[in-house]
Amino acid sequence: MSDSPAPLADPHLVFDAVEGRRDLVILGSTGSIGTQAIDLVLRNPDRFRVTALSAAGGRVALLAEQARRLRVRTVAVASPDAVPALREALRKEYGAGEQPPEILAGPDAATQLAGSDCHTVLNGITGSIGLAPTLAALKAGRTLALANKESLIVGGPLVKALAAPGQIIPVDSEHAALFQALAAGKRADVRKLVVTASGGPFRGRTRSELADVTREQALNHPTWAMGPVITVNSATLVNKGLEVIEAHLLYDIPFDRIEVVVHPQSYVHSMVEFTDGSTLAQATPPDMGGPIAIGLGWPQRVPDAAPAFDWTKASTWEFFPLDTEAFPSVGLARHVGTLGGTAPAVFNAANEECVDAFLDGRLAFNGIMDTVTAVVEEHGTPATGTSLTVADVLEAEAWARTRAQELSAKATAEARA
Repeated sequence: MSDSPAPLADPHLVFDAVEGRRDLVILGSTGSIGTQAIDLVLRNPDRFRVTALSAAGGRVALLAEQARRLRVRTVAVASPDAVPALREALRKEYGAGEQPPEILAGPDAATQLAGSDCHTVLNGITGSIGLAPTLAALKAGRTLALANKESLIVGGPLVKALAAPGQIIPVDSEHAALFQALAAGKRADVRKLVVTASGGPFRGRTRSELADVTREQALNHPTWAMGPVITVNSATLVNKGLEVIEAHLLYDIPFDRIEVVVHPQSYVHSMVEFTDGSTLAQATPPDMGGPIAIGLGWPQRVPDAAPAFDWTKASTWEFFPLDTEAFPSVGLARHVGTLGGTAPAVFNAANEECVDAFLDGRLAFNGIMDTVTAVVEEHGTPATGTSLTVADVLEAEAWARTRAQELSAKATAEARA
């Protein structure tokens, strides 16, 4: 392991670290990660300055407010149809004589911002549409604070081909935890990465007990407040499968040395086991402020970025092995991660379609992973190597989405027959 190249995320080697205030571009500014990042920036104006924001375009009033409070140069929306409403929202936010920001619009607008002049790009976009901005930021030589795990999952070889060692700093709570724990030792001394999972709302249930769970039950996460797709991914533990693939790509650790353990309290965000038997855990109360601050500020820490524990109060921390029969998603993710090529993109795209079908009442909960497994099996062993292109990824995703829709509709029809 010591002779392998430096990993994409390396706490010992931070790409282009600078002192003083950092210029940031925030992609996905109106989402959960984006809004929390902006709150951190506003509380630390001596450390950070935001130069540009991007959003999908569904919350233009919030985007305009963010632009005014941060005094950004440019805002971007993915939907051109949102531009008139955004112009009107900016007009209301900015006073007479004030210069509103430039507006970019279209599916490539966020990608254009990702390559603009700044120190760090925070990619908080949800879904595989974040791949192009990720590649643009890396190609432009920006430090990439990566919250968009899908871009690494679906485009792993493409990202690895562009990223310099240490250029990516992860923002997921689990990978930010691994990142910090890895700082305590040498790569050659790492025995295992341990990724923690809350277990979601259905921890302890058998597969048969999951057959009739409802949308409302799946969205009732016991620990985290997240969007519907991510919350369902937590219920199926697909999110843990994606994080296993991501850990493999970020830290250059083989899949057989990445373990998942269920930790319902979500206090320990992940752990690193070293060859001397020591295990280092990174722990905070459940809050994304800490991982965001690591992504934007490392190697410096941002004071009071997240709450700390009150050690005067008793608490219980539990750990359980993963039930692979009730939750087969992690094993399937290891499989597609080992296959490489376009297999992870197929896994991710099929899952997104199946989650949408479940949320719409068109697919049973267990049908999500049954359908994703069938799509992955039909895809077979993909071509791998350095020849993978963005077009290959998009083609594989399109096929997987269509096939997942077909199979989920078939499964629903058979269940109702």
